[in-house]
Amino acid sequence: MKINDINRDMSTDREHGAEINRNNKKTILVTGGAGFIGSNLVEKLLKLGFRVIIVDNLQTGKLGNISSLLSNTKCVFFRCDLNNLDEITPVFLKNKIDYVYHYAACVGVERTLSNPVAVLADIEGIKNVLSLSAATRVQRIFYSSSSEVYGESLGFPQNEMVTPLNSRLPYAVVKNVGEVFIKTYQKVYGLNYTIFRFFNTYGPRQSGSFVVTKFIKQALKGENITIYGDGSQTRTFLYIDDNVRATAEALFNKKAKNEVINIGTNIETTIRQLAEVIIRVTGSKSKIKYLSPLEEGDMSRRLPDIRMMKEMLRVKPSINIEEGIKKTLKYLEEI
Repeated sequence: MKINDINRDMSTDREHGAEINRNNKKTILVTGGAGFIGSNLVEKLLKLGFRVIIVDNLQTGKLGNISSLLSNTKCVFFRCDLNNLDEITPVFLKNKIDYVYHYAACVGVERTLSNPVAVLADIEGIKNVLSLSAATRVQRIFYSSSSEVYGESLGFPQNEMVTPLNSRLPYAVVKNVGEVFIKTYQKVYGLNYTIFRFFNTYGPRQSGSFVVTKFIKQALKGENITIYGDGSQTRTFLYIDDNVRATAEALFNKKAKNEVINIGTNIETTIRQLAEVIIRVTGSKSKIKYLSPLEEGDMSRRLPDIRMMKEMLRVKPSINIEEGIKKTLKYLEEI
């Protein structure tokens, strides 16, 4: 289906063009909305008064993440595969969608390394969402890219103006390709965008395959906390509340239109330090066990330049790693 074909199916009185304001609540589509970051974003958007449509195929997302949100009459869920144009098209044609947060993706280092073909298939989903957004005059698309696009960087902090050319792994390449598609659609069709390059985000609803949640679960069971390599590799860990504050604020910020913005914190933590903090906070007797380094996918350092996030979006990371781990631990103990 081509953009012109979709346009012929749309009402001619489609509202478009005006930037959102805080008193004009509209409809937002969140793809991957049953996932970790997506579900927390949906919760934030509902609190702001928006009508939210969630789309997810539930391969990595969970209904449990959104079950309480669906009691809100402004929230609706469709289970469908974005990579299948026939499945996602009716969602766009039957609903008046003003903004799209495209967060759906095959994620997780182990999952993406073991199933690279599934990662590459996400390119079709990106194309489908962009084509339908352009055709139905969506006002802006917000795309979850990743720090992985920087690859093994030579310069720090990692700045949005740097053109990523060091991406080798399928996940990083697909995120990079997505950024190129989005920028191209803006030039050709006028579809505005904001690209978020997410650095490590953690907190409630994150699956156990990611490092913070994995370490917490190992600590609670008294198991060895397993680290690949010597644990000197660094990451920056942003608590989920700070992530959604920044990404929701981008809705109201005209300066964020057609920009790429790092979303993270500029405090580096080694993986070994992360494990030590988790052992201390949980009061666990776990020991750290070092495994052979991963052959690929475990970059030695991550450190974002977050000036745009702080100055443009006016959001500064507010929750430190120890406080965030305590909040995550409380959530895990309650479920």
